Amino acid sequence: MSAALVGLGAASCAVNPLPELIPQGLGIALTPQPLTDPAVFNFALNLEYLEAEYYLRGVTGLGLADADIGPVPKAVTGGRRVAFQTPAIEEFMAEIAADERAHVQFLRRAIASTPLVQSSRPAIDLEASFRAAGEAAGLGPNFDPFADEDSFLLGAFIFEDVGVTAYNGAVKLIAQPVLLEAAAGILAVEAYHAGLIRAQLYSKGEDLIAKADKISAARDMLDGPVPTEEAPSASGGVIIAPCDQNGQAFKRTPQQVMNIAFLEPRANMDRGGFFPEGINGVVRHT
Repeated sequence: MSAALVGLGAASCAVNPLPELIPQGLGIALTPQPLTDPAVFNFALNLEYLEAEYYLRGVTGLGLADADIGPVPKAVTGGRRVAFQTPAIEEFMAEIAADERAHVQFLRRAIASTPLVQSSRPAIDLEASFRAAGEAAGLGPNFDPFADEDSFLLGAFIFEDVGVTAYNGAVKLIAQPVLLEAAAGILAVEAYHAGLIRAQLYSKGEDLIAKADKISAARDMLDGPVPTEEAPSASGGVIIAPCDQNGQAFKRTPQQVMNIAFLEPRANMDRGGFFPEGINGVVRHT
């Protein structure tokens, strides 16, 4: 694996057709045309920065180390250590934090040899973004995921299903087999995380499940008309593994992921929400 990553610059010659990125009816395009494997991985890196900063700050009070954020990183606003009440949940969150940090480190190595790829951490907002997300989901105007254990689980739920659907949607965009294998491995871990978060929310009782259902509905509204969601209490019972009629995880395009990350359903937005200055890399709106 490591030898293949050292030579990833050659993988930039492998391209993928752009039209599959664009959900029906959005009437937009993304650049560049066509996408390369490093561009897809760099897009994913932005999301991994967000997840890693969230979990690390919640568990330790500190974010990523300087060695993991690139030569020109932007600031992270908000985030603090959570006073967990349940030792097992704190251990679960610490494990997820370590996984997300490993994802950042791996993706940075994977694109390090590729010219014109900006792999530094973008500006991340963990304060105003969550207040806006909580209000959009009907959780009230002052949602703070770092306030307590239950709130932290709800904040984690905002991210985890998006991560699974984003990687699943990216699978068909990756040309190099070794990189496809790597993306599948990360997808599997994100799916473990998402199922764990859903299970913990369900164990907390009806109030948290109802709030998670509202978050699910808000995500589905933000990402457009294509079905990509199944709420934790859909179909009258708990849903740990949201999937379509074939038992397969839902997919999201980069456009749909950006709509959620920017907390904005309009297709022409290039910043906002969790990324107040936009994302790094070459995947952009035209």
